[in-house]
Amino acid sequence: MIITFICDVLGKENNGTTIATMNVIRAMEAKGHTARIVCPDEDKEGQPGYYILPRIHFGPFESYVTNNGVILAKKDEDILRNAIQGADVVHCNFCGSASAAAVKMAHEMGIPVTASLHSQAENFTSHVKLQNVELANKAIYKAIYLRLFSKVDAIHYPTQFVRDDFEGRVGVRTNGYVISNGVRSDFHKQKANRPEEYKEKIVILYSARLGPEKDHKTLIKGIKRSKYADKIQLILCGTGPLEKQVREMCKGLANPVNIGFHTHEEMINIINYSDLYVHSSVIDLEAISALEAIACGLTPVLSDSKQAAIRYFALEPNNLFKCKNPRDLAKKIDYWIEHPKEKAENSKKYLGFSKRFDFDLAMDAMEKMFKETASYFHYDNNENFMNTVLEEESKQ
Repeated sequence: MIITFICDVLGKENNGTTIATMNVIRAMEAKGHTARIVCPDEDKEGQPGYYILPRIHFGPFESYVTNNGVILAKKDEDILRNAIQGADVVHCNFCGSASAAAVKMAHEMGIPVTASLHSQAENFTSHVKLQNVELANKAIYKAIYLRLFSKVDAIHYPTQFVRDDFEGRVGVRTNGYVISNGVRSDFHKQKANRPEEYKEKIVILYSARLGPEKDHKTLIKGIKRSKYADKIQLILCGTGPLEKQVREMCKGLANPVNIGFHTHEEMINIINYSDLYVHSSVIDLEAISALEAIACGLTPVLSDSKQAAIRYFALEPNNLFKCKNPRDLAKKIDYWIEHPKEKAENSKKYLGFSKRFDFDLAMDAMEKMFKETASYFHYDNNENFMNTVLEEESKQ
């Protein structure tokens, strides 16, 4: 198949949405499909398979948007038409003007469209401090439903949590596929090289964008309240607009915090030499970083936020803490430090639990979604295409 990916936002692979997008693209190419990628990233100009759209400029808000790592595409009908023409299916990864234009154009050409819901309403409303205002969140979901998701032929939801959240607030049952973004097989329990300066430390890891919705404040306060605060070494993997503020918050910690972006290989090593993983996020659609830690057998302490999927990953009460409650978080951290035998048993449980998020299985499911959508859409007008899809599936 030829799959055209419409990426209103793409950028560097330093955030969950971009990583998930590029993982799907590479997986489909590995399966023998052709990927066309439409995005506004000028640095990808001239690379095979890329179609570069102009970017939207935000005037006086340009610096704020850029600091949040966002380059948003402006629709260009000629570029979109070239990328969509002849495709078997079009897939949208963000609800922007390019995706909205692509749906209309693809359907006019007789080409089906799928879309992934990679953002919660709260990801938008949190920027204006309205994340707890239900009316605002409903308005955001209804807006993106009317703009894009009501018009596509199938929707990919990374978790059942976000599907229920979206459909509940919009009030519509959609043609949805719940498919994890997947954890790659190289994230597994293995020997790791712990830095010499961390040998006698209790290493606590949190991997997330340095943004307000990730609530680093509660984690930092929780560590300061721990009975073992003098022994805890905090590692914060990620970048984002609040880096300066997070560094300021960390000044009272007994050991200097390690903050920054790490490569894929570095992350695998860091996870495997860490002692505990804490995910304090208030808003999270799937939290692949938490799943990667779990897949390596790292015991997690997860926020019970009702606006995050991570609470469903808790296997025991001590894997969960009260959202935005540093005292309760400190209590759970101290429990795992003081109960190494229980932590080892918990680790084994998570190694089994994580198998349901296997990357290859997730990518098989994504491919199935693309094939089914294309076959159903084209069945009446192109029986040969349907036969080709069935022949391919019979060989697998």
